[in-house]
Order: sequence, then C-alpha cells, then structure tokens
Amino acid sequence: MSNLHTLAFEIGTEEIPAFDLHRATQQLEKLVPEALDRVRIPHGDVAVYTTPRRLIMIVSDVADETAALEEVFRGPSSKIAFDADGNPTKAATGFARGKGVEVGALERREEGGVEYVFATRSIAARDVAELLPGVLEGVIAGISWPKSCRWGTTSEYFSRPVRWLVALLDERVIPVRFAGLEAGNLTRGHRFLAPGPHEVPTAADLLGVVEAAHVVTSEQAREAVIRAGVAEAERRTGARAELPEKTLLEVVNLCEQPTVLVGSFDEEFLRVPEEIIVDAMLMHQRYFPLYDADGKLTNNFIVVTNGDPAHADTIIDGNERVVRARLSDAKFFYEEDLKHPLEAYVDRLDEVVFQETLGTMKAKADRIVALAKHLAADAQLDAADAADAERAAYLAKADLVTNAVVEFTSVQGVMGSYYAAACGENDQVARAIADHYRPRFSGDEPPASDVGRIVAMADKLDTVCGLFAAGQAPTGSSDPFALRRSAIGIVAMLEAGLPVSLSAAIDAALGTYENAGIDYDRDAVRAEVADFFVTRTKVMLRDGGCAPDAVEAVLATGVEEPAQIIARTRALEAARVDDPDTFADLATAYARANNLRDASLGAEVDETLAADAERALLAAADEAAARVGEALGSDDYAAALSALAALRAPIDAFFEDVLIMDEDRALRENRLRLLNRFVAAFAHVADFGKMAKGQK
Repeated sequence: MSNLHTLAFEIGTEEIPAFDLHRATQQLEKLVPEALDRVRIPHGDVAVYTTPRRLIMIVSDVADETAALEEVFRGPSSKIAFDADGNPTKAATGFARGKGVEVGALERREEGGVEYVFATRSIAARDVAELLPGVLEGVIAGISWPKSCRWGTTSEYFSRPVRWLVALLDERVIPVRFAGLEAGNLTRGHRFLAPGPHEVPTAADLLGVVEAAHVVTSEQAREAVIRAGVAEAERRTGARAELPEKTLLEVVNLCEQPTVLVGSFDEEFLRVPEEIIVDAMLMHQRYFPLYDADGKLTNNFIVVTNGDPAHADTIIDGNERVVRARLSDAKFFYEEDLKHPLEAYVDRLDEVVFQETLGTMKAKADRIVALAKHLAADAQLDAADAADAERAAYLAKADLVTNAVVEFTSVQGVMGSYYAAACGENDQVARAIADHYRPRFSGDEPPASDVGRIVAMADKLDTVCGLFAAGQAPTGSSDPFALRRSAIGIVAMLEAGLPVSLSAAIDAALGTYENAGIDYDRDAVRAEVADFFVTRTKVMLRDGGCAPDAVEAVLATGVEEPAQIIARTRALEAARVDDPDTFADLATAYARANNLRDASLGAEVDETLAADAERALLAAADEAAARVGEALGSDDYAAALSALAALRAPIDAFFEDVLIMDEDRALRENRLRLLNRFVAAFAHVADFGKMAKGQK
C-alpha cells in the first residue's frame, strides 16, 4: 500500500477585493477536488482557507501514485463489426480507433445471447508528484474573477498581482510555475506585523506558520474574532451594534488579523438625519454604528482594523478624523438643502436623464403623478388621500438633485421625506416619499399606507412599462434595471391588499408614454408586460411552496390579476390539503367530463330527454354555477371551491347511471351538452384537469 501525504498550495497576492475573494473561496471548494479527480489522484478531504492576500488549499491523504486502470468498452455486434469473410468493417475500425486500441486487439464475447466486440484499454499508474504541477497551475487558471489584471511583463491574468507561491507535498517542493514565479517553501505573514518571508518545513506546517505570522486564515474564524470584539465593545459602551450581513462579509475579507476598536464623533452631528450618518459610516467607511437601549443612534461607532493593536489610540484617532470630515460634509449638505423648499428641486430633475428613449427624471415624475391619480381613483381613496398621493408623487424624486443625495445616494427618498416635513408637507406625504422605493427586495415591508403604496406602485410600474416599451426588458439572467424586483414589489403590494387593478394600471402607464410621444407597439408591449407580471407571480407562488399544477390550473382560466392568482391558488392548495380524497375525485370527474364534452354543441339541455341522474346533475351544475358567481364576486374563493365540491355526488351518479355515447343521436348530444354545462361551472375557478394530471 502506498504512503499517504499532505498537499499544501498557497497563492500569495496583493489584496483581493472582498466579495471577489468570497466567491473565489466558494469556487475553490469545488475546483480543487475536481482537478485532482480529473487525473485520478487519490486523495482525502480538501480544505480551503483564504485571506485578502492568500488562497490556501490543504489536501489530506494524497497517494504516491494514481491507481492503475483497466477500462472495458462494448462495441457493435460481431455481425456488424466483421464481414462474411471475417474482415473488420468500418464499424470495427472506427470503434477501435475511438478507444485507442488496434483493431486486431478487439475481443469477441457473448452477452445476452448476442456476440459483441470489446476493447480493453489499460492505463498505467502514474507518479502523483509529476502530475501535481499541471493540476495546480490549472487551479490557478480555473478561478473565475469578475475583473482580472496583468502586471509587470507577464501575460497571465489574475484578480491581483501574484507575489509568491508555496506548493509542498509533505516536505517536497512541487515546481508550480505562474506569472514568472516558481513555487517554493517560503510564505509571507501579516503585511505589517510579520511580513516574512517565513519558511514552511512541511505541507502540514503551512497553516501553523501563517497563523503564527498574525494571519487568521479563514472567513469563519475572522468573523468569529470580529463578533467577539463587537460583543466586548457593546459590553463596554452599553450600546448595541448593527452588523449588516453584506458589510460584515466585506469587512471580514478586508483584514488578515481583525482588531475591533471603538471611536466617537461630536454629538452635534446627531442633529443631522440618522440615515446620512449611518450611510457615511456604514456604506462609505465600513464602520458599524452603535445604538442605545431605546434604538437611538449614539455618537460611538465600531471600526475593524488590520493594523497593529499596539497602536490602537493612533488608529482610532485617524478614523475619528475621517468620520469628522465625512459628517461635516453631510451636515453642510443637509443645511444647504434646507435653504430651499423641496418643491424647488422638482424642475431641476430635467437635468437628470432617466433613460435615453424615455427622457428625464422630470418627465418620469410627471408620469408618476398621472399614474398615481389613476391608482387613487381606482382604489376609491377619499379626496384628502388622493390629493396626498398626487402631491407625494410630484415630490418623490425631487431629492435626487439635492446635495445630500448626490453625495450619499443610498438615502434617496429618505432625505426627501425630511425635506418635505421641514417645508410643511403633511406627515402622510412625507412618509409616502420615504417609502416609495419599498419594498426594495423580496420580503421587505411594503409602504405603510395606501397613499405610500400607490406612489410606490406608480413609480415601479412606470419603470417596468417604460423599459419594456424602450426594448429594455430583462433577458435570461440579465436584468440591469432590476425590473423583476420592481414587479415583485408591485405584486407584494397588491397581495397586501392594495385595491387596484394591475391590468387597468398597465393600460394607464402605457397611455402616459403614448401621450409623451414615445413610439412603440402598444399591443405587443402590453402583452409582454402582462405576461411578465404573471410569470413573477408564478415564481413567487412556487417559491412560497405552492404546487406548480395548482398555479397552472388557476392560470388556465385566463385570470391576470396577481392578487386573484395568488388567492385562488392558495385556496386551491388549501382545499387539496384539507380534503384530499374528495378533491382528487372531483378533479378526476372534471377531467372525465372535460375529455368527453363537445363544446360545439353548446350548453342548452333539453330536460324532456333527461333521466333522473341527468336532471339531478343539471340542477346541481346550475346551482353550483350561481354560487360560484356570487363567491367570485366577493373574492371568496374557498366558497367557490366548496360549491364545486358539492358536484361530486351528482357527477358520480351521472357517470354510473347514464350511457353518454348512446346510439340515439339526440340523447347523446343532449348528454354532451349537459357535460358542457357541468364543465362551465368550473371555468372561472380553475382547470381541474391540470391538477388531475399533476396528481398522476
């Protein structure tokens, strides 16, 4: 039995961008074992460790040699492989050539009563150490980066310049070459605390040497260090830190040995809106804000540093200077913006292009106002709320040209609400301005009021319809304008109870583009937009656990309103779960009736030709249709399904007692018309035939 070894491979670099590093870590966890398996190198577990300046792979239980392999391939039958004289045919020579053997080496064997030709190919064991340079060089080239660079006189590409390579099989150096470098046994430590170089005696020592040089080698370990430091900072200050997941991941991958420190800024800056302060610290500087027990922002913040902890005071002082400058700018911008009412900024939106074909943000603001008026009327808002919706729509985009939002883009909408309140707009208008970008993502809370939801829907629907009209609809995974997110937000607001018709709103939105003289094919775009929303609704339902057949059964009725699609699908699912046997029987009965019916005959039944079971089914179908109509009129889909479920007994009796395809044409066609009448009761609820198929 061969000896087993440890393989260690390190790619040392300049600092790799944080999110790129995270993606590379995930890639390497698959890339390394696949590269080893491709050349049949026996190995154990593969562990990946990464920091901003290095990618490390440790492979356990690597064998000395690949396993010898004998592969046997079955080819064509002997009758096809050889002619009547026993000479090989083109089929035999082609098969042999494809498997890399001589045609004379083919063997004949019987299998399943038929004689076939077989090719046997032997692959000898190979020295793993000889294979590893090519494998590891392939790993380097196999990492996919969003952006790559070249450096010096090299022709190779990587995320950042590669400065050293370590490749060891136990104590043996593997001569991996890349970008003018050859791997050795010398690594580097923390850039400031222990730069090195540091000798690595064996592969098993690599992690220990690196960690002794003040490097925390994994994302998980660095996050644990940061969280522990934050917890200690919270204990000392009595405050609570906010650690957004995305920012935390970025900070984790910006340092090799994280140290958590607490800084502060002048309390006078707390008079600036909280959102600007948080944006300045969190988004621009990657500092974590601290909140008191009442949830109010304090003048303390957390900074995670990669510097020498011995110089903590100097590091804190430097970061406080940075914060002071940023907050001074924010305070200045905020105070300058307040010198003018929010309405004064609306006309300046003509300076900002929304989309080349669709015009400026001022033109968009005008369309939002028109669409908000339509939605307010459709929702039957009272005069005061309708006026608030129109006013909020008019002002919603005004803050885009304010100093604060130009500098701190993530606070758009929020700053508009502050400026609106400061110049005397009422609370509902100010709140609607702040909320009109919501919901910003799946699961985000929608605006709190109908006024806010109307402004948010007007903004999002204008964007969706406009970009479809401009030929900028999403394609595949490409959605540069986040139209899918906008559609999901609209559907979520409709599901939450916004009482408007999406179909009518799409027409109104497209009308604003026609009125503006935008040239597009209205019918085609309308169909595309309607289908886009139906597709988003389907995805949301399936992601929420609804069965695909239930969704398709509802969509088969032609309903387009997302709120109705969602309510009907969930009612259908609930009925199937609550009484599965009855539901399955009803679906099967519907499918049987639907398959036999003849729509061309109509649904007028001659009762004088009907037997008892036929008359009973006719009466039941008419009663169910009436109850279904009433239920759908009040959006009570559970009641509609209950009315249809009552048809189970009469349809069972009908099929048991009546020969539908009677030789008498009058009887046969009358019974088929009765089936048409029965199926019609289901027409506006769901196509149960699709669910019956889904059950099989």
